[in-house]
Amino acid sequence: MTEKLVIDHVGHRGDGVALAGGQAVYVPYTLGGETVEVTAVPGHHPDRRRLLQVDIASPERIVPFCKHFAICGGCAIQHWESERYRAWKRNIVVETLEQAKLGCEVDPLIDAHGLGRRRITLHAGIGAHDVLKVGFTAANSHDIIPIDRCPILDPGLNSALEAGWAVAERLAANAKPLDIQVTATDSGLDVDVRGSGPLPTSMIAALSHAAEQHRLARLTRHGEMVLMRHPPAITVGKARVNLPPGSFLQATVAGEAALAELVSAHCKRAKHIADLFCGVGPFALRLAEKARISAFDSDAGAVSALQKAATSTSGLKPVKAEARDLFRRPLMPQELRDYDCVVFDPPRQGAQAQAQQLAASKIPVVVAVSCNVATFARDARILLDGGYRIERVTPVDQFRHTPHVELVARFVR
Repeated sequence: MTEKLVIDHVGHRGDGVALAGGQAVYVPYTLGGETVEVTAVPGHHPDRRRLLQVDIASPERIVPFCKHFAICGGCAIQHWESERYRAWKRNIVVETLEQAKLGCEVDPLIDAHGLGRRRITLHAGIGAHDVLKVGFTAANSHDIIPIDRCPILDPGLNSALEAGWAVAERLAANAKPLDIQVTATDSGLDVDVRGSGPLPTSMIAALSHAAEQHRLARLTRHGEMVLMRHPPAITVGKARVNLPPGSFLQATVAGEAALAELVSAHCKRAKHIADLFCGVGPFALRLAEKARISAFDSDAGAVSALQKAATSTSGLKPVKAEARDLFRRPLMPQELRDYDCVVFDPPRQGAQAQAQQLAASKIPVVVAVSCNVATFARDARILLDGGYRIERVTPVDQFRHTPHVELVARFVR
């Protein structure tokens, strides 16, 4: 059964929204003002539709640049001209903060896609007729879309797909679905394989051979070493950081640089800074060029890598890194007394417990970095109710072609 809809606007998740009979209906890959033919999506929420064809196209529609668009689930928007896309993405932040009654100005969107994504997770599995598939999953599905090229990747990942296929082929006899995380580093590709379970010696040897053949910097399985040709490392400010297996990094080099530049500008007069949810130190190691740093994160491997990088880099102020679960053990007001600025960059779930303690503290400046506008709004409300005011909010787009947007905000007392 098919139906025709007129798309009203593009929603915050990147789908076109039609207002049919007073109800919102969501149609991926459509734009406001378009007349489209759609069909229901079996097994999905009744407000979802699948696009069959565009009868009347928006003048803002452009031709997608990737042959896998609308098949692979990685990109939600390649079909919208740049200016309108950028306005929509900034507006996600504006509308979310308005709905939360935070009442603050939002800066222009910073494009931080740069050369493209420097880390990806490939999925591998045995499909129909026992055929191996390696690629990305389809939208709203576990189906793997095999790919041989992805045009949004950093040149450092040029050989990532080939390496991913090689790793998956060595493990195909295991018949288990795999996640293959690949990160571009200064030393080459860093690959961590998950989902394989215990492996016989023969498979470990085959993986080692694949790592040598594709000149991987390192290959690990569930974080355990298979082979390392060179320690995978990245440059952060003046420091060189050797990455622990499976490290979290900002998606693009330009994105990390843009976020760090904003954070540094907001902290420029601080003498002693607490960097919460510090990771491997994208902010701490840059801030340490001018201020003392205390850095905290639950990932002990990341904290150790940060501390080693700081210790081995000349020209930095003292850096003390500590492994601590800030969700269960947030820094309390009495622990925050020694700092004149706090930076926090939590995962997507935000940092509600830590925000409550910051609100009860006397820290004069708090800089928040967020990859989820909704949880940022919740945490920001806690800070505002504690006596802070938002001085500035800047959205950053390092996940171009998706609805994901990051931001940096400065709070002052």
